Amino acid sequence: MGTRKDRERQEDLWVAYTNMAAGPGHPFYARLNEVLEGEGFDAFVEGIESERGIAWRLKDSLSLRHFVGIALDEDTPDHSTISRTRRLIDLETHKQVFSWVLGLLADRALLAGKRIGIDATTLEASAAMRSIVRRDTGERYEEFLTGLAKASGIETPMREDLARLDRKRKKRTSNKEWKSPTDQDARVAKMKDGSTHLAHKAEHAVDLDTGAVVAVTLQAADLGDTATVQETLADAGLAVADLVDREAELHPEEEPKVNVEGIEELVADKGYHSGEALEQIKELEVRTYIPEKKQPGKRHWKGKQGQQQAVYQNRQRVRGRYGKRLLRRRGEFVERTFAHCYETGGMRRCTLHGRKNILKRLLIHVGAFNISLVMRKMLGAGKPRELANRMAELVLGASKRLINLFRYKNADNFNLRSANTPRHTGHFITVRWNTDWEMAHCTTGREGVVGSPL
Repeated sequence: MGTRKDRERQEDLWVAYTNMAAGPGHPFYARLNEVLEGEGFDAFVEGIESERGIAWRLKDSLSLRHFVGIALDEDTPDHSTISRTRRLIDLETHKQVFSWVLGLLADRALLAGKRIGIDATTLEASAAMRSIVRRDTGERYEEFLTGLAKASGIETPMREDLARLDRKRKKRTSNKEWKSPTDQDARVAKMKDGSTHLAHKAEHAVDLDTGAVVAVTLQAADLGDTATVQETLADAGLAVADLVDREAELHPEEEPKVNVEGIEELVADKGYHSGEALEQIKELEVRTYIPEKKQPGKRHWKGKQGQQQAVYQNRQRVRGRYGKRLLRRRGEFVERTFAHCYETGGMRRCTLHGRKNILKRLLIHVGAFNISLVMRKMLGAGKPRELANRMAELVLGASKRLINLFRYKNADNFNLRSANTPRHTGHFITVRWNTDWEMAHCTTGREGVVGSPL
């Protein structure tokens, strides 16, 4: 303070790179780079290193520049470069990257593959409802309403007339009649907040033992859960089978970390319950734990003996103590992936067009969430901000312990002890420093405390 004027000077036009001040970098990204380099990530996916950064973050962050490998005298890729790179790389390559991350989890015993929870959520498409057109004629929605108004006798309809006419129509925006000209894969759907938007449907298959996302699919938003569960379950089953074969090939003498029997149990909410879906899943030798919908009247099972057996067996499992515990785990683990990927992860609203292009982005996004499980096991934090908060809590906790110790030693009643009362040896603070993690662990305790005011 007060010396800024003295330090003001004209900056040099050219500064050598070796003379520039460089920070140590963020410890989270340093450890993440060690994990990726140790597993040979760059050699596995050569040529798409720029996909690891986001353009506006790379421009300002020295830690991210160092993480991605962009020098200070190099320009970071802009949004058009990243989008073009993603379009040039096919979907199969993105799926292989996602499978590579699953192998990383399996090596660290972070994927069991026995109990799977499936759930879906809607993603708002990058398309406006006001821009939809008819599939048969290409007519815009406003033009369509104007034609209806003129047919009803209104020669020059106003906007209020069109709105009134639109409210009177029973089924206004059917996906069979309307489409988006910018994103033809988007479908009209009702979001969780009750609003109507053009949307896509993302479905996750999550390991209920570790919280890892085993498979992710992108479906049409107008499809029901019972119609999409088969594809997601099949992708998860293939992923687990590939991991079992991978373990048998790389570590034949070790005890397998992934369930060699594959997926044995499926847990979902009541939206996935139907007799046909339960029968199909049973044929795959997978036990279901899906709550049953409340239906009026009595169900008739004539000619549906297979569905009846599957429904009754599922009902018995759901009502058991083990089934209720699995349903609670589904609510915890599956919803957590949605919160990290779409709420705090910023993917609730899509910025891309086309289901295939969005799925590419989704696979890398969810793959990064899976890597966070590895980082959380190593550092106790899955994100850089969480690691910074843990360090701050550690320092704050140690400071509070030191303050309490100081207050205790200076309290008036410290020397007012009975002769028969064992003397308190005081608090002790132990700080362990792990050079591999670059983190300090602080533990506190008390010895021989009798009648301590704390």
